[in-house]
Amino acid sequence: MTTTTERPGADRAAVLRAAAHLRPEPMAVAQRHLVTKALSEFAHERLLAPARDDAHPDGYRVVLDDGRVVYRFRARRLALEHWAVDEASVTRDVDGEPARLDATALVLELQPLLRIPDHLLAVYLEEISSTLASGAFRAHHGGPSAADLVGAPLWEVESAMTEGHPSFVANNGRIGFGLEEHAAYAPEAGRPVRVVWLAVRRSVSHLALGAGLDEDAFYRAQLGGATVARFHAQLRDLGLDPADYRWLPVHPWQWEHRLAVTFAPDVARRDLVPLGLGDDDHLPQQSIRTLLNVSDPTRHYVKVALAIQNMGFLRGLSPAYMRATPAINDWVADLVASDPVLAGHGFRVLREQVSIGYTGDVYHRTPQPNAHRKMVAALWRESPVALVPPGHDLATMASLLHRDPDGAPYVGALVTASGLDTAAWVARYLDAYLAPLVHCLLAHDVAFMPHGENVILDLHGHVPVGAFLKDIGEEVVVLTDRPLPDEVARTRQVVDADEAALAVFTDVFDGFLRHLAAVLDTDGLLDERAFWALVGACLDEHERRHPDLHRRVDLRAERFAHSCLNRLQLRNTAQMVDLTDQSGSLIYAGTLANPVARRRDAWRRDAWRRDA
Repeated sequence: MTTTTERPGADRAAVLRAAAHLRPEPMAVAQRHLVTKALSEFAHERLLAPARDDAHPDGYRVVLDDGRVVYRFRARRLALEHWAVDEASVTRDVDGEPARLDATALVLELQPLLRIPDHLLAVYLEEISSTLASGAFRAHHGGPSAADLVGAPLWEVESAMTEGHPSFVANNGRIGFGLEEHAAYAPEAGRPVRVVWLAVRRSVSHLALGAGLDEDAFYRAQLGGATVARFHAQLRDLGLDPADYRWLPVHPWQWEHRLAVTFAPDVARRDLVPLGLGDDDHLPQQSIRTLLNVSDPTRHYVKVALAIQNMGFLRGLSPAYMRATPAINDWVADLVASDPVLAGHGFRVLREQVSIGYTGDVYHRTPQPNAHRKMVAALWRESPVALVPPGHDLATMASLLHRDPDGAPYVGALVTASGLDTAAWVARYLDAYLAPLVHCLLAHDVAFMPHGENVILDLHGHVPVGAFLKDIGEEVVVLTDRPLPDEVARTRQVVDADEAALAVFTDVFDGFLRHLAAVLDTDGLLDERAFWALVGACLDEHERRHPDLHRRVDLRAERFAHSCLNRLQLRNTAQMVDLTDQSGSLIYAGTLANPVARRRDAWRRDAWRRDA
C-alpha cells in the first residue's frame, strides 16, 4: 500500500515552495500591471472610451456596470491612440468604496463591451488567471537589473523578460502547465531542460531537409556521434533495426502528458520508441516551445510541439504544414542573401532547416483534421550565436520594451552603455530593423511577422548593427502574384496596396514601435515626436535611394486601417487566426492617424478623429 509520503509531490515543504508566489503581495503586483495593460490596450482598440476626470491633471475614468464600478487613472495619449497609463495611479471603486484591482473582475465588468462569446468566456478568464499566475511568479522571484543585462548572453536576456506580447492582455496563459511544470519549463524560470528523444519509424514519418543537408550528418552535428551511437545500441537491444528509424525531440511535458497517454498504442507497437533524455541542456525562449541549446549554443534551436494553450492557440506543430518549411526558408534566405541592400543593413533570417513529423497515429486517419495531428513533430532552426563575430552581443528585440523589477528600461541601459545619445541610437536601430522590412515589402512583395519575440538584434558596442528574423515558415507572406516555386506557393496571399502597407503599419508601427516610443517618451529618453520624426526620416532615406519602389505602396498615407489583436482573441479564444487565410481573419476598428504622414498635423495627442 502506498503511503501519503511516498506519493510524488507529497512533500509538504515542496508544495508550499512551488506556490510561494501565490500570495497577496506578488499577486497584487501582477493584478495592477495586468489591469493597467487591459485599460490601455482595450482603449487603444476602442473597446472602451475613457472620459476626462477633471478632478485630476491628466485624469481619466471608466464607468462600468451601470455606474457601480469606476476606474480612475492618469494617462497621456500618444500617437497611434496609445494610452500611456500611469500604473501607480490606477484605482477601482465599487458602490462608492475603494476595491482591489482584479483583472478577472475587470473582464466580467467589461463583458457587455468586449462581447466575448458566452461559451468561450471561461476560457478567456482562465487565460487571464494563468497570466496573473505568471506575473506573480515574476514579481516573487525578481530578476536582474537592466544594467546587469547589458552584454549578457542571449539566453539570459530571454529568461529575464517580464512581459509577454506587448499588445495582448491575456498573453501568458500556458493552460496545461501545473505549478511544478511552470517552474520547470517557463522561460522566466530560467531552468535548463533536456528534451526526450524518440526513435520514430521511417515508414510512418517524414523528414524534410533544407538544401545541401544530409540526414545522418545533420543528426551527428546536432546530437553528437556518441549520442547517435547510444540510440543505435538501444534499438538493437530491443531487437529493432536502427535503419528503420529516425530521431525526434519531444518536450518532457509533451511526452508525459500526451505521447505516453494519447499515443500509448503507438509507443507499444514501437512506431515511437522512447530513448530517454538527451545530453544537452536547453533553455525555453519567449516562444515557449522553442528551446535554445546552452550546452552548445552554436547548435540549432529545437522547436517542439507543446499541447498547451497560450494566446489563443494550442501550441502544436503540424507535420503536413511543416513539410514545406525548409524549402520556404531556403527560398526566403536566398532572396535576402542575394539582395545587397538587405546585406548592407545587416538583415538576415534564421533558417528552419529541418522538420520532422509523425503520421502513423489513428488521428491522421479520422475524417476531419484535428489538433491531435499536431502532437508529434519538431523542427530545427539555426542559432544566431554561430552567425555573429566575436565581440557582438545578441538580444531578443522584445527586450527593448522590458523593464526590470525597479522599473528601469533595458533600452535605456543599452543607450547609456553605447555612449550615443538616444536619437542616434534609435536611428541605428531603425536602420537595422525598419529599413530592411520596408525594403522586403517594396522590392520583393514579402512581409513577415516582425514582432519583438520574432527578431533578434545583433549588437556591437551595445548598438544595433543588424537583425535576425525568425519564424519564417509559418508567417512569411508573399503579397502579389509574383512567380513562386511550388513548395513556396502557399505563402502567397495577394492583397491590394493599402492592405500591403499594413505589413508595416500594423505589424511594425502599431505592433511594436508605438510601445517603444511610449517607453522612451515616458522615461524622458526621447520625445515621441522626435521618435516618429526618426521613423519618417528612415522611410525618406529609403525612398531617396529607391524612388521607384515607393510608387505602389504609400507608407506616408494620412491614415491606415486599425487592426485589433485583442478583438481577435476575444472573438475566438481557441483559435485567433486561420493560418491559411491570415488576411481574412483580421478585425478592424476604423482607422488610425499615421504618425509619419506627409501632413504633419495629421495627428494630435488630444484631437483624434474617430472613424466608425
